[in-house]
Amino acid sequence: MAARFEENRDRLRGVAYRMLGSASEAEDAVQEAWLRLGRQDAGSIDNLPGWLTTVVARVCLDQLRSRTSRREDPLDPLADTHVPDPVVRREETDPEQQAVLADSVGLALLVVLETLGPAERLAFVLHDMFAVPFEEIAPLVDRTPAATRQLASRARRRVQGTAPAPDTDANRQRKVVGAFLAASRGGDFDGLLALLAPECVLRADAGPGMPKASRFVRGAREVVSNALMFAQFAQYAQTAQVNGAPGLVTVVAGRALSVMDFTVVEGRIVEINILADRERLAGLDLVGTVD
Repeated sequence: MAARFEENRDRLRGVAYRMLGSASEAEDAVQEAWLRLGRQDAGSIDNLPGWLTTVVARVCLDQLRSRTSRREDPLDPLADTHVPDPVVRREETDPEQQAVLADSVGLALLVVLETLGPAERLAFVLHDMFAVPFEEIAPLVDRTPAATRQLASRARRRVQGTAPAPDTDANRQRKVVGAFLAASRGGDFDGLLALLAPECVLRADAGPGMPKASRFVRGAREVVSNALMFAQFAQYAQTAQVNGAPGLVTVVAGRALSVMDFTVVEGRIVEINILADRERLAGLDLVGTVD
């Protein structure tokens, strides 16, 4: 049973991460599924992958509902400065690793998923991302399959209307991010401006310990004005795979300072998400991702 659970671990972690946007909380949800499996009569489970997915989905749904009851939503949810946990890897050229990264979900999409209601998010993630039938999702959200289909449809419209679809050409993305890094190191305002789409968005999350450093700005000139604040760290930044796309990681003296995620569309940057929360970064084990 332990071996069969391990066969499903990556999928379960993928479901939980897309549901919660937190690497640590996703691991906790997967661990909870393992504990519940240990209390279950194995002979009573006909479809182990389906059973495990359902358990993880329920755990995540409860967590999302708990979040919703505790927080006040901003007037513009997309202007929230919260940045979900990034998944950071070394840049690899191995075809198998590239295939895994190609299935990653970008931070820009996770930000939009954060604006969905818990039931909408569950229906969209399970159906659209993991091909779970609506008949299996419906009992989780206490709705009929038809009503569950409507939940997913509403979520899909919001995602398609809000989340930018990034370029699929990794080399072009890497070239844009490299140019951004070079311009940042040189303090080249015009060079940075040329790389950004007119309505580019910058979201920086410095955590509760430094609330004044967190910000959300829109517009290429505003973004560049704020991006130059990070020029002092640019000399230490190195490229890495951030949620499956080229990004930047800054580690100084063994201490992670920031992770930058870029959404590149038609060769220009349309969104930058920066996690600079030292406490959350410390839990991501980023030191091994850079030289």
